Amino acid sequence: MEVVLTIPDSIAFEIQNRGNVLLSRRLLEFAAIQAHEAELITERDVMEMLGFDCREELYEFFKAHDVRQKYAPEDWERERATAAAIFGS
Repeated sequence: MEVVLTIPDSIAFEIQNRGNVLLSRRLLEFAAIQAHEAELITERDVMEMLGFDCREELYEFFKAHDVRQKYAPEDWERERATAAAIFGS
């Protein structure tokens, strides 16, 4: 889906000047971060939105943008069970 935004040139200029990333990409990244933090989309959705091929890319992106990963108790239990199966503890 294509979305068209109209923002003042001065604001677009400020957003663009904060890095070497195209304005459209920067806004897409901001949207992905906000949607993820609001729990509207999953990590997999963020990967798809931003064209990441692997979770390592996603985690590097999250780290660069100070995005905290959210774990549910079920996630911890699943990881604990996986570690126990691998390491036998």
